[in-house]
Amino acid sequence: MRVWIVFLLCLAGKALTAPAEEEPVVEEASRSVCVCVCVCVCVCDLEVGTNPVQVETGEFDEAIEVVEDVVAENPCLNHHCKKGKVCEVDDSNTPMCVCQDPSTCPTSAGEFEHVCGTDNKTYDSSCHFFASKCALEGTKKGHKLHLDYIGPCKYIAPCLDNELSEFPLRMRDWLKNVLVTLYERDEDHNLLTEKQKLKVKKIYENEKRLQAGEHSLDLLAHDFEKNYNMYIFPVHWQFGQLDQHPVDGYLSHTELAPLRAPLIPMEHCTTRFFEQCDADADKYIALEEWATCFGIKEQDIDKDLIF
Repeated sequence: MRVWIVFLLCLAGKALTAPAEEEPVVEEASRSVCVCVCVCVCVCDLEVGTNPVQVETGEFDEAIEVVEDVVAENPCLNHHCKKGKVCEVDDSNTPMCVCQDPSTCPTSAGEFEHVCGTDNKTYDSSCHFFASKCALEGTKKGHKLHLDYIGPCKYIAPCLDNELSEFPLRMRDWLKNVLVTLYERDEDHNLLTEKQKLKVKKIYENEKRLQAGEHSLDLLAHDFEKNYNMYIFPVHWQFGQLDQHPVDGYLSHTELAPLRAPLIPMEHCTTRFFEQCDADADKYIALEEWATCFGIKEQDIDKDLIF
């Protein structure tokens, strides 16, 4: 998550969240042979691996038997549901994911939480959007509905051909600078893996004189030709960051959302750019298509650079 916070900050700057532990009470006045301990546990906030029942028997002068009531673990505790769904248990106490009622979503604090769907409808929050989309699951409308961008729906000007040609030039330069920024701030924060740091170190050392957005497009174009190798890894890195659900070598509309959604309100060529990247129009962007969009040569496209 820290990676994405830094990433979104970089993009915006360039225009473009222990259970209570109750010790068993053993009355000193009545040291009976058997003591029943009833422990109330809130499992909602338990972390994975946390034992909901923790009893300290202490040191006693004489041995006693401590009997604990068995607290059944909530089956939903470690059962993951995708956005728009919540976990419930059936009659046999088996967890299952069901669509969330939009009315149960927290009230949005303001317009900054609103999102726009591809149906050009403004939703109070992403929670409201995904709950509404879930209710349409299995329908043609639900299949086509996606989160378009962050913020209320608004008019977005068409992207002209000359603007589209400039967009990937700026994008690849931003990706390079995002990695440089992460490298600079990565002191014991694990923003990048050691293997990634080794790749970015060379870029960082050659990046001193350049800052994204402070140069003309002509100079950026010249820089791209002169320092072509500086852009190869950042483009591959970004593909790997997005290809997560599942990791299959293709980017779906949902996987692209973390990058598209914040960008569209600021960059009106974003949608057209990603549509163009999907060269075979199969609704998925392969690594080869992605790299080509950013001007990476075919011989430099390498799946081993995604780690």
